[in-house]
Amino acid sequence: MQENKPVMIVGLGNPGAEYVRTRHNVGFMAVEFLAGADASWKNEFDALTYRTKIDGRNVIFVRPVTFMNLSGNAVGAIARFYKIPTENIIVIHDDMDIKPGNIKEKTGGSSAGHNGIKSIDAAVGAEYRRIRIGIGHPRDFDLKIDPADWVLGRVGDAELEQIKSAIKTIKLF
Repeated sequence: MQENKPVMIVGLGNPGAEYVRTRHNVGFMAVEFLAGADASWKNEFDALTYRTKIDGRNVIFVRPVTFMNLSGNAVGAIARFYKIPTENIIVIHDDMDIKPGNIKEKTGGSSAGHNGIKSIDAAVGAEYRRIRIGIGHPRDFDLKIDPADWVLGRVGDAELEQIKSAIKTIKLF
């Protein structure tokens, strides 16, 4: 990470009331928590952004307002405008291959079929940090539903608590 450059922290999700509290929106949940309840969000570059300082670093929290598969539009525009190098981008998103409530991190790699990640990869390259929040896969629960329906499904209270507990463990720096 380049210390003298801003850091962009992106939470992935879908806009609109119908997607609130869905598995695909755990990135939004994480960024909202990390930014804090007093965050003052601004609409710019197809995203809601909040600029602040954390540990002396300029940080821009980002929630794209486009649908997931177009997240790269906002991330690319913000990165170019604020001159944020790819290594200073952190993307937080859902991952079906991780058990609910667990978090894994990596830098770079494949999108593993995640359309938001594919879009960001196309916009800025793949060498950014990813914080993946587990939502589990329907097969983990012996459910015979389409994975697309699973990620767009609403989380129950117990699952929401698992997600919130995982989010509280995120270390940005």
